[in-house]
Amino acid sequence: MKTEYTVGVCLGASTISAVKLRKETGHGIIVEKVIRKHHEGNPKDEFASVIKAIETNGCRVLVTGRSFRDFVTIPSITEPEASEYALEYVNKDKKKKYDALVSAGGETFMVYRLDGDGKVAGISTGNKCASGTGEFFLQQIKRMNLGINEAIDAAEKGTVYSVSGRCSVFCKSDCTHALNKGVPVSDVTAGLCKMIGDKITELIIKIPHERIMVVGGTSLNRVVMSHVKNALKSIDIPDEASYFEALGAALAAFEKGVALPENYFNRDHSSFAALPPLKDAEKLVKFNESEKGIAVSGDKGIIGLDVGSTTTKAVLLRVSDDKILSSVYLRTNGNPIEASRQCYYHILDELDGIDVRITGIGVTGSGRQIAALYSLTDGVINEIIAHAAAAVHFDPEVDTIFEIGGQDAKYTHLTNSVASDYAMNEACSAGTGSFLEEAAFESFNVDYKEIADMAVKGENPPNFSDQCAAFISSDIKNASHEGIGKNDILAGLVYSICFNYVNRVKGHRPVGSKVFMQGGVCYNRAVPLA
Repeated sequence: MKTEYTVGVCLGASTISAVKLRKETGHGIIVEKVIRKHHEGNPKDEFASVIKAIETNGCRVLVTGRSFRDFVTIPSITEPEASEYALEYVNKDKKKKYDALVSAGGETFMVYRLDGDGKVAGISTGNKCASGTGEFFLQQIKRMNLGINEAIDAAEKGTVYSVSGRCSVFCKSDCTHALNKGVPVSDVTAGLCKMIGDKITELIIKIPHERIMVVGGTSLNRVVMSHVKNALKSIDIPDEASYFEALGAALAAFEKGVALPENYFNRDHSSFAALPPLKDAEKLVKFNESEKGIAVSGDKGIIGLDVGSTTTKAVLLRVSDDKILSSVYLRTNGNPIEASRQCYYHILDELDGIDVRITGIGVTGSGRQIAALYSLTDGVINEIIAHAAAAVHFDPEVDTIFEIGGQDAKYTHLTNSVASDYAMNEACSAGTGSFLEEAAFESFNVDYKEIADMAVKGENPPNFSDQCAAFISSDIKNASHEGIGKNDILAGLVYSICFNYVNRVKGHRPVGSKVFMQGGVCYNRAVPLA
């Protein structure tokens, strides 16, 4: 009895899937082993790990998936071709005739229109916006401190809260503002699932869709797929959905695969121009710290509270000399009331029993309305006025403010210490702190506090796009695919924040003689250097 073994690997935008098949005379093809791993922005190391774990000795090997397949010396096939092989295997009895195959992956959604023989006759794809993809869903639920299974369970119990599907920054803002207004997490996750389901449905309804097969990681989200099924009624999700393309590559490997070469990485390739190291600019930036006062019994103070999309900050200011007596900076975590309460607790603890009379509270930030209601104050101030007042307090000569926050990036011009011109990011989150944090964490599992030290060590930062978050996310993944180091990629990401700000926020507006750079992103010293 003759036995043959093959291994197929799909090198995706977010995950690496591998399938090992065994073909025996008289017994057909059997799936012997499946591995599916998130590569966390390090596809080369994970690829090597998967190859070792799947045990390729005596196997023919073939790869598929995105541009990374060009960086290995192993033969490859395209994802549509791999999908054809897998579809023929899954539907081998041909009891069902499919009009289309939908591949719902981490970063892109593809619709393959099928002919009568189950071959790909045409391809449709979603736009490059990240808001309708599996990766965006993962980013958003992590902002709510939820794992994937917790989020799906919550979404099943929730009532759909409508969120924008037009752009990732709009959707992210919708989620943040909803949580800041007190909308339950279950309703927001239900809204995200509905939005993603609608994105898939929008692609499918443009073509004949009597019967559709859906594969890819997003097909495992039962809430998303329930919305698709409710809209279209004729959706099949095979057991092999999460490793479909890898299965197709393994099947094709019986004809096209080769023994695994000893050196299977193609090292001579790069798609990005290099930028100067960030450390070269260290002499050009001055970091200032405010001087704190010491509270004494009988002081009168005013609290300033900034409830932002990502973080909440508070200061206690002494009325007599405007000295800061206490300050706190913490995460909002989608709960502005609790974040405000924790700020007040921190100030109280820092005073350590010293009797200070609070004569007023001023509130700003995206969560200012609900925080003001909780604090019983009428002192609600928009962020532009708050930024301008703070800058002028420290230096009356300042005339330009660059501010990069958690979700917003703003430009303000001052005339005679009064805000006279203003601009902000319109429809792109790529130039904001939350994207910088999420991209580093999602791609490399790097905490936001570690970004600066790692980025400054970069010697050859790649020049990334300054466009939307989806494009920059693709650049990050492609750079990882090419083997560019983690420190260099983080430095390139920091540069992209600044390119986005200069080109899309400041634009052609003037820069005065004294510029203040403000916002939580400045805690990352690499950003001012860029």
